[in-house]
Amino acid sequence: MKGGWQAVDDYIAGTLLGDDDGLAAALANNAAEGLPPIDVSAAQGKMLYLLAQMAGARRILEVGTLGGYSTIWLARALPDDGRLVTLELEPHHAAVARANLERAGVSAKVDIRVGAASQSLAAMVDEPPFDLVFIDADKQSNVHYVAEAIRLGRPGTTIIVDNVVREGGVLEAGSDDERIIGTRALFDMLAADKRLDATAVQTVGAKGWDGFVLARVR
Repeated sequence: MKGGWQAVDDYIAGTLLGDDDGLAAALANNAAEGLPPIDVSAAQGKMLYLLAQMAGARRILEVGTLGGYSTIWLARALPDDGRLVTLELEPHHAAVARANLERAGVSAKVDIRVGAASQSLAAMVDEPPFDLVFIDADKQSNVHYVAEAIRLGRPGTTIIVDNVVREGGVLEAGSDDERIIGTRALFDMLAADKRLDATAVQTVGAKGWDGFVLARVR
């Protein structure tokens, strides 16, 4: 069935998104530089773009830059004076992302901070609140990242967490996979934390069977 999911995603992208030189160049450069092909799909990128616009986001926080593909989508959703802070552990990934953002014409809106995300987040003590937070990094730290998103947000901040279904692995209560353990801990947090309204949506497509959390700070 995955072949069909890919074909439908290709149809969606071809019909609704069209060709995009900046995004295509980013993916090509990522591959040439040896980055893992784990970017969001084109349809998911457009979804992030639309959600940021719907939220009226002027300040966006992204946890997990990789080569900047999702960063480009989010930065394009910002107004001219908007700002996106994106956190990346690997210096090489960050360097590739900088080149991709420059080529796509959005680098002036983006601040890439290199290092462990937990440390970068802890250093954010005087930041104006973020309007939207996109989390797509190490899954075992999702609870911490969402807690930090709440701290750095405001009432009404949108929080999106990627890869929360894991081809059904989220159901495996006895799993020893740290990514599944972290994802299940995230669901437990979302269920208990009264500061958030949240849901999760399953997805199928070019990225296989997965899903995302969509939450709003009360």
